[in-house]
Amino acid sequence: MAAYPPTVRLVQLTDFHLFADPAGRLRQVPSLPALEATLRAASQDLSTADAVLATGDLVQDEPGAYAHVARMLGQLGKPVLAIPGNHDDARALTRSLAHPPFATCGSHDFGNWRIVMLDSSVAGKAAGRLAETELLRLDDALAAAPGRHALVALHHQPVGMESDWLDGIGLENAPALLDILGRHNGVRGVVFGHVHQAFDDEHRGMRLMGTPSTCAQFKPRASRFEVDTLPPAWRRITLHADGSIDTAVGWVTTPIG
Repeated sequence: MAAYPPTVRLVQLTDFHLFADPAGRLRQVPSLPALEATLRAASQDLSTADAVLATGDLVQDEPGAYAHVARMLGQLGKPVLAIPGNHDDARALTRSLAHPPFATCGSHDFGNWRIVMLDSSVAGKAAGRLAETELLRLDDALAAAPGRHALVALHHQPVGMESDWLDGIGLENAPALLDILGRHNGVRGVVFGHVHQAFDDEHRGMRLMGTPSTCAQFKPRASRFEVDTLPPAWRRITLHADGSIDTAVGWVTTPIG
């Protein structure tokens, strides 16, 4: 705990959708060059970060692409806390990132904060669900840190996005998650990926933050699936000792590739 300053700085990177083939594209966006461009654009935030949150869909259904994740994020010189998304193979992700600086799921303490990383992926499904074991692990992790503030990270969104198609593939048991979070006074925020768009709201005193992809984005509030024209992005998060959170989304402004 003494190794970290009172202010904890994080960078969230999400939804890389990498292919084993470096030339692979997701909806016409070359996902590997897009991640490279995002890392360059976020370099100042990454240089001061205490940790990186990699919140799922790191690959596009191709376990061979985890080699790119290990190489590119491994060279950042920061702890990388990773969780799977619906396009990930959770076991392959854990095997491929079973070495420093990576840690998959689990709870991690930085300064006055505990960060709890949850696996909401369900094999073969786009929607997410937290297994009973994950809910119990979350409850235990929060109960075991009464003196700390808490930030919880998962892949699937636990709240509605005002988008018919996207709300249909969110977290199926979101009420169970929100019930546990509401029972612990120290929970200050929840951060997620999956939605490929920026989202920032509050629920029962908790900050809820959805983050755009390092690849292609989804059109907000669309009734049907629709791709947006916005560029790749990342989120910077500053956790203060008093429990407050400052955050902003950064966007890539240079050409990809």
